[in-house]
Amino acid sequence: MAETGTFVLATTNPNKAREIREIFAVCDPGTELVDRPPGVGEIEETEDTFLGNARLKARALVEATGLPAIAEDTGIEVEALAGAPGVRSARYAGEPSNEEANVDKLLAELGPRVGPEQRRARFVTVAVAMWPDGREASAEGTVEGWIAGERRGRGGFGYDPVFVPNGYAQSFSELAETEKNRISHRGLAWARLAGWLRDQR
Repeated sequence: MAETGTFVLATTNPNKAREIREIFAVCDPGTELVDRPPGVGEIEETEDTFLGNARLKARALVEATGLPAIAEDTGIEVEALAGAPGVRSARYAGEPSNEEANVDKLLAELGPRVGPEQRRARFVTVAVAMWPDGREASAEGTVEGWIAGERRGRGGFGYDPVFVPNGYAQSFSELAETEKNRISHRGLAWARLAGWLRDQR
């Protein structure tokens, strides 16, 4: 049986942290999530898979704090761009990471392609829990959709304004946050991991 209780959140993105806490509040309210200590520096994402990068981040937090940690890696894969940006989604437009520039570059790369079939994409999140003794658990969430021709909506963050999930007319930025969390890649991955942690008790 895995220990549960308190985990350090690897992310420093306040939007991601808020979404993760909202999901845990529903799926595993018995787990406490604490903020990443300010003294932990940036963790370089050098792996070529989402799982590899999530493990890097979780391991770095475990080593820095001596506590169990949870981390994720998320990206968007666009069929017409041979899966790009993929694991480079956060820094697609270069360093430092800039969400607006990333979306601008994605829209420019897709250019004149029109219609959902030519702009198919999927969001992927891999979430990892890791303990100081090296044990780990992971969960993946994906959602299929397509890239709109322009930003739509004011909610969300990252690529949310241009991603339209299959079966919906709205972008992630136009959906209510509760609905987005129910169907999204991040919502699915973290709900699965939180549910697993809950069931270990």
